[in-house]
Amino acid sequence: MTEKKRLLTGDRPTGKLHLGHLVGSINNRIRLQHEYETFLLIADLHMLTTKNSPEDIAQIDKNASDMILDQIAAGIDPDIVTFYLQSGVSELHEMYTLFQSLATVSRLERLPSLKDMARDANIEMSFALLGYPVLQAADILCVRGDLVPVGKDNIAHVEITREIARRFNFLYGDTLPEPDGMVGEVPTLVGTDGQAKMSKSLNNAIFLSDTPKEVEKKVRGMYTDPNRISADVPGIVEGNPVFDYHDAFNPDKAEVEDLKERYRKGKVGDVEVKEKLAKAINTMLEPMHERRAEYAESGRIEEIIVRGTLKAREETQRTLYAMKKAMGLIGVWNRLRRKTEKYQKKHNKAQ
Repeated sequence: MTEKKRLLTGDRPTGKLHLGHLVGSINNRIRLQHEYETFLLIADLHMLTTKNSPEDIAQIDKNASDMILDQIAAGIDPDIVTFYLQSGVSELHEMYTLFQSLATVSRLERLPSLKDMARDANIEMSFALLGYPVLQAADILCVRGDLVPVGKDNIAHVEITREIARRFNFLYGDTLPEPDGMVGEVPTLVGTDGQAKMSKSLNNAIFLSDTPKEVEKKVRGMYTDPNRISADVPGIVEGNPVFDYHDAFNPDKAEVEDLKERYRKGKVGDVEVKEKLAKAINTMLEPMHERRAEYAESGRIEEIIVRGTLKAREETQRTLYAMKKAMGLIGVWNRLRRKTEKYQKKHNKAQ
């Protein structure tokens, strides 16, 4: 029987997941969870690179539970997928240290995503943020991941992981896999304000846990064609967030094409277009709400995190041992220990 390849990806526990997460990564996780042995990371150490106040840290428990509930609600099966808490795998720190000498500062500084993260968080570039991709390499390689589904702004980070794995294997022998990155086919989902990608911090997101009334309210306030002052004025469909959302979430393609055609001709108002969008989104979210409520009331989430973290830690211990053995570090420690034990025995006999 052929052993399944492994998939690793994850999210920082900064809040509930939204439609942008769904099209950007969660749908890929759902599709691939039976094909790959899947590890889903709760990246609380990564969160500390930009959000490290006591108040932020105090929210990790709740945010982690919300993230897992959202993914289970969307279709992730917790009985076959491993959820784990990054900070619960202490061996990651040692692996991260071993990788630091395999990536140069100049290489990390060329990643535009790190500058974007510092800008968005309104902070200076810290050592931790600069090393974000190196810790990410430890996340991926600790469970020997083969495939890493990510957003397009993180695909360059996977390449850093590949470079680190190649460098390690060149120096110490074939030990680590070179994972492949995979970007979702759906373009980045613009926020409801039409100005930036969907984000909780920008208050332009529709969450997977939003109630029907919340969805309707957010859709009614969505940005559309600013030059269209009345329903009889022909409007622009391309680049219009409302129609981007219809394309992404409305399965009735005939209805979507009819709305687009009438919109271009000035024969349909924004109210009808948005009402049908809200209905499509709520229809999609309804079964998610039912599954979310079922697991939220079961008390299983904490057990899922603990069980998965223990499994991930065991895998990391195996990988770390293989790395240290390849590097010769296991031999150094064993030789020092044997010499010490020999000296102590000789000293004890002399007494």
